[in-house]
Amino acid sequence: MSGIILDGRQILAYEALEKIGAYAGREKDWLDMLWSELIKDTNLMKEFMYYVDHHSFLDEYQCRGYAMTDLYVFQMSRYNLIRDIGKNEESCNKEFLALGAFHDMFQMIKDPEKYVKKLSEGPGMDRLY
Repeated sequence: MSGIILDGRQILAYEALEKIGAYAGREKDWLDMLWSELIKDTNLMKEFMYYVDHHSFLDEYQCRGYAMTDLYVFQMSRYNLIRDIGKNEESCNKEFLALGAFHDMFQMIKDPEKYVKKLSEGPGMDRLY
């Protein structure tokens, strides 16, 4: 068994992702894609582990001045526009939005200009995707 090192926190994080993802109604393929993003970036994994423990964002990791809370609010505004409600109501699935924010952070790190433009332009149906 030499050469195999397991990080117990990552195992717990994966189990938490499965539970949060099920509650959020995310498909297994989408969750697997998000997991592969999380394990590629130790800082993003640290943010996720903090989220699992505290159910809030650490906001230590940033890309171009934007942190997880910024991306969560962006997710919320997109959700509200799509649902055409303009406000955050009780039926809003916060876990769905949080997982989307983690995905957005990974994508933003890969292509910061695209996301900075989306975030700075403000809301609009043509800017959602």
